[in-house]
Amino acid sequence: MKLDNYDLKLIELLQENAKLTVSELAEACGLSRTPVYERMKKLEANGVIKSYNARIDPQTSGLQLHAFCNVSLKEHAHEFLRNFEDEIKEFPQVVAAYHTAGMFDYMIEVRCRNMEAYHDFIASKLAGLGNIGNVQSFFIMKEIKSPGPLDLTSLRT
Repeated sequence: MKLDNYDLKLIELLQENAKLTVSELAEACGLSRTPVYERMKKLEANGVIKSYNARIDPQTSGLQLHAFCNVSLKEHAHEFLRNFEDEIKEFPQVVAAYHTAGMFDYMIEVRCRNMEAYHDFIASKLAGLGNIGNVQSFFIMKEIKSPGPLDLTSLRT
């Protein structure tokens, strides 16, 4: 789907505040309500807008421990990769997972209450998957910048 400048403006506004009404979006874009509504529905239907979410502060909500795990698998056949990916999606502690190239097969971002909860995750959940060859954990001491809105400026015409 080719995005025009109106689409990009809508996306930017929604990334900053998904609670804006269609009227507020229309005013900010210089369009009437109907074209804005139709554009939003088209962006949703084409998968550009995947969902509308509230961003939660993990620290204030009790998820004090933030870690990244690099995981190597023992077997790399397609079925083993698919099984690992399907299983890792089911763990609520895993907030993001990436199939990577390099020394490790996957990088997993984990949020837990504390070190005890993290140990439980590693020992009883991740190790229980069976095809795990190696896990290397990195603990975040300070978050400098968290994921935020995508920069769409390079897409403008």
